[in-house]
Amino acid sequence: MSLGSRKACYALPLLIWGLTGCWTPSPNLSRGEALFDTCRLCHGSDGLGNPGLQAPAIAGLPQWYIEGQLEKFQTGIRGAHSEDAPGMLMRPSAVALRQEGDIEAVAEHVASLSPDREVTVVLEGQAEAGAATYTGVCSACHGPDATGNEVLGAPPLVLLDAWYMLAQLRNFKTGIRGSHPRDTWGMTMRINAEALSDDDMKDVITHISTLR
Repeated sequence: MSLGSRKACYALPLLIWGLTGCWTPSPNLSRGEALFDTCRLCHGSDGLGNPGLQAPAIAGLPQWYIEGQLEKFQTGIRGAHSEDAPGMLMRPSAVALRQEGDIEAVAEHVASLSPDREVTVVLEGQAEAGAATYTGVCSACHGPDATGNEVLGAPPLVLLDAWYMLAQLRNFKTGIRGSHPRDTWGMTMRINAEALSDDDMKDVITHISTLR
């Protein structure tokens, strides 16, 4: 082996080490992980939720969506309705993120968590009927594959639990959610939810569950 070849052999591992071995999480991500201590009590350390506490899986949801929802909880746009018990529990946690950059840091950490989990469809809905309803009512904002659209403020539904989606659709329909005058996207959701029967909701959610 020539001297030049030997140098190349030594240089390549050093280059790889230099690119990967010294990697450390961004300060914001580390800060978010620390702030997440409050959230893990209900949502779990992995962010995969706890149905018993009515805490949904949030792992892997887009940073922009988590930021937006925390801001709504913080300002009372969401979680202030007397019949929204889980939302009212969320508000103090959101309000506690009072330092500049706290919400952004937590949202970045949540978005970095893996959403992979075993999902069991517990609703007795009809996927075929749900597909037709989804196409007519939901796909314009959430996309044909339910992966969401940031421009329209529409989250990826494929990452949400079936029980949680049903609860939120019912909340939108009854005005528990989406009735605040500053909740622009929520009001749009409320109009769509009002057009759905309970069976329609279960059908749509069953269809969404097949897209995962």
